[in-house]
Amino acid sequence: MIPPRTEQPHPGHGHLDEYGTRELVDAFIDDQACAAGAVRTASAQIALAVEAAVPRLENGGRIIYVGAGTSGRLGLLDSVELHPTFSWPRDRSVALLAGGPAAIHEAVEGAEDDHARGAQDLAGLRPGPHDVVLLLAASGATPYTLGALAAARAAGALTIGIANNPGAPLAEGAEVGIILDTGPEVISGSTRLKAGTSQKIALNTFSSAVMVRLNKVFGNLMVDLRPTNSKLVLRAIRLIALAAGTDEARAREAFEACDSQIKPAIVSLLKAIGPGQARERLSAARGSVRAALRD
Repeated sequence: MIPPRTEQPHPGHGHLDEYGTRELVDAFIDDQACAAGAVRTASAQIALAVEAAVPRLENGGRIIYVGAGTSGRLGLLDSVELHPTFSWPRDRSVALLAGGPAAIHEAVEGAEDDHARGAQDLAGLRPGPHDVVLLLAASGATPYTLGALAAARAAGALTIGIANNPGAPLAEGAEVGIILDTGPEVISGSTRLKAGTSQKIALNTFSSAVMVRLNKVFGNLMVDLRPTNSKLVLRAIRLIALAAGTDEARAREAFEACDSQIKPAIVSLLKAIGPGQARERLSAARGSVRAALRD
């Protein structure tokens, strides 16, 4: 039986253990660079996933990430970063990892092989037709993730399968299948390398594009971040100054007047109106700063 491409020995590095240090480092870096190319090749499918996800999320849906091992941890990472970056509600970004929270730090033996538990964990979230379920597995055949896929489809949720092997059942069984064909790893079978890197790039691309479509960005400024510490407060003030074409002193005044919210501060400055009117405009424009600025 021929193993999947992610498990095959790399034909170019059969003597990896004999490399000099610089040659060894260069081999890993050069191979990692292939990850971006694999994501680029899948750009049409990623765009389809974004377009399918946005209407559901506009109607109150959640983003649910599912995976085991490295794939599960990458999903968790993307999940937790959406709130501070885009003020995306924490309860609308959920991550399931085979083996539960304990698997964040160490492997839980047999967890990824449990198809029934994957289905059970996903069903426990009570998914619905507005939810978007992202399912990740380098092999594309992890039983836990396939179980979650079956439960998500049965519930009518949008399913997006991300795998690194052509013909993977996870991608073929999802409504939108994304193949990141990274091929054999420099260290045979270690999919935490370029397969994992490609998944990270794909997740960054998907979630960031979704948030742009959900009006979390003005120009290329992240105007919906949550300023929860002094560094982020300074960043918020700089963003307001950039967006409104003003100095940081005026930007700070607007920021404070608008209860530490970036979007109303920008609209207030650019339209020369009070915070209340700025919020009304934003509400009518579904949170879009650009639309709120139109007369």
